[in-house]
Amino acid sequence: MPGLKTFALTVAVRGGARWEDEHRSGWSHLLEHLVFKGAGDMSARDIVQRIEAEGGSINAATGQERTSFEVRALESSLPLAMQVVSDIVFRPTLSEAEVVREKDVVAQEIAEAFDTPDDHVFEMAGEQAFTGQPLGRPILGSVESIGRADRAGMEAWRAALYAPGRMVVAVSGAVDPARLADLAGMWFGQAGPDDGEEPAPAAFTGGDAALTRRIEQANLVFEIPGLSAHDADTPALRLFAEILGGGMASRLFQSAREDRGLAYAIDAWFEGYEDTGVLGVYAGAAPGRSEELARVAATELRSLAMDGPTEEELARAKAILSAGLWMADESPSSRAGRNAAQTLLFGAPVASETLTARVAAVTREDMCRLGARLLASGKSATAVLGPKTAGKAGRVFAETLYA
Repeated sequence: MPGLKTFALTVAVRGGARWEDEHRSGWSHLLEHLVFKGAGDMSARDIVQRIEAEGGSINAATGQERTSFEVRALESSLPLAMQVVSDIVFRPTLSEAEVVREKDVVAQEIAEAFDTPDDHVFEMAGEQAFTGQPLGRPILGSVESIGRADRAGMEAWRAALYAPGRMVVAVSGAVDPARLADLAGMWFGQAGPDDGEEPAPAAFTGGDAALTRRIEQANLVFEIPGLSAHDADTPALRLFAEILGGGMASRLFQSAREDRGLAYAIDAWFEGYEDTGVLGVYAGAAPGRSEELARVAATELRSLAMDGPTEEELARAKAILSAGLWMADESPSSRAGRNAAQTLLFGAPVASETLTARVAAVTREDMCRLGARLLASGKSATAVLGPKTAGKAGRVFAETLYA
């Protein structure tokens, strides 16, 4: 884009924790750590120093369905960024000593997540939502599954997960398209067919989990089946989540926080995967008022699903989603990441104009039809972490929602 002096590079891989069996749970995240420990002719220090010496930054993230690597830097650094990320994904050292050392680091990360209530409660809810399935296991894996990793196993997993045919290279900002094509061909041009295994279809199971801890606040997560990223009703569901608990004017914030003082923070979200999805609510509450909060959350969700939003609520949600999309477009990093993710999901990026048009086209009738779909399963996945007095809040949510 004219006038820009920086760029963001995202290399996204269609692969992550969802491709793991129980034996290798957490290996994708461990691999993401390990490739930064040395690659090509670079040591771990060299990788970050080469990028930072030119004023840039480099990072990576592992999710359920994608692993991504990102570099942000000045426009002159694009060749360097391409070379570094290419070496990381295709030519990592993966020394046995680093595998042993990094397994200990990830074990500490697992312990930290367990010790963080508002992290661990989401892992508990995920296990109830997708019991016995990759989507139901923590992205970090377990100490036992991480402990099984060795150099040979990690190299085989890298070759399968980071296959060129599973990758998308996206750059946004100060970049010349022709130059980008040349660099992509040079560093990522060995693309071949994606002959890796597909993940098993996911099925929302539902259930209730409670873990007693001697802490001051109860952490609550309530989830119900949502929609996949490919579903035609996904724009309506994004609006539904915004109206339910997306901001300070949302139903949950006004009802639970402003009117009743049940929680300092409460929000709703939607996560869409390739073939399934989850609509959820998170809140922290005083233990003795957790059941009341659960009733309020279920009542508001049920009311919105059965009666639909007001025209005012729908207009506000459309404005928020559209504004958020255009604001994100002002960030090269957001654009590159979104274009990469959309290409993996849909085969090509989706224009912002198209996305905003889809949101604008949603009607109250669409929202009511969506509401019926959301309640049709009769299932929920709930997790409560905190004092014992809060332990029944999940069951109260489910009983109220499907009364």
